[in-house]
Amino acid sequence: MRGWGGGLVNAQIDHLVVMAHTLEEGVAWCEATLGITPGPGGKHALMGTHNRLFRIASPEFPNVYFEIIAIDSEAANATNTVTEWQYAIKKAPQDPFAWHRTRWFDMDDPALRERVKIQGPQLIHWVAAVPDVNASLQALHALGIDRGPALQASRQTPTGLLEWQITVREDGQRLFDGCLPTLIQWGDHHPTHTMPQSGITLQNLVLQHPEAPKLSAALQAIGLPQIPVTPGQAQITAKLTTPHKSFLLSS
Repeated sequence: MRGWGGGLVNAQIDHLVVMAHTLEEGVAWCEATLGITPGPGGKHALMGTHNRLFRIASPEFPNVYFEIIAIDSEAANATNTVTEWQYAIKKAPQDPFAWHRTRWFDMDDPALRERVKIQGPQLIHWVAAVPDVNASLQALHALGIDRGPALQASRQTPTGLLEWQITVREDGQRLFDGCLPTLIQWGDHHPTHTMPQSGITLQNLVLQHPEAPKLSAALQAIGLPQIPVTPGQAQITAKLTTPHKSFLLSS
């Protein structure tokens, strides 16, 4: 569906992505910084990552959550990026393990991994939920932006099966230094529907980037013109509040 400005509508912020060197470090950072222990998450066996989650929904952002993600040292592909994503390039058609893919969110980028290892967990990206991921990809393609194809994914949870499509480039890049969101289209269930209130809510998300006009056009195209973008050094800033204080979390 398209709005008067030609962009798609009904897109919304889905979740914030904080990368940690280890998930244990991410949990400790969350407890020290935000004052809560994050809820359970899951393992992404095909990407060799795992996460912890908690809800940060507010009236303005009703289905948004917070993800702390790290490379899973116990995963079979923890030291490489071999996956079985069915859309990836086939190196050997007869061998399903010959499909190769770099991890999502630039998590295999040496500079980013070293920065997170030295400086600690940090906000690196955000994800936007869209009603029609293929239409959103076409809208970005019209602007000359390759956000990557949509991959089918799912995982079992204590309350049932979660299914989604998510855009992942073969090179794993986030684009616009993480300011352009990864796109996700959920199936029948959204993870926040079974998450308890955390006491922390998202009040706003602000982006800064040297290519602000191009980034704004991309957000307009996928149905998020309300996300403010200003010129400057690349940065994502989220304002989070509790009943007692506010936090500014920046990339």
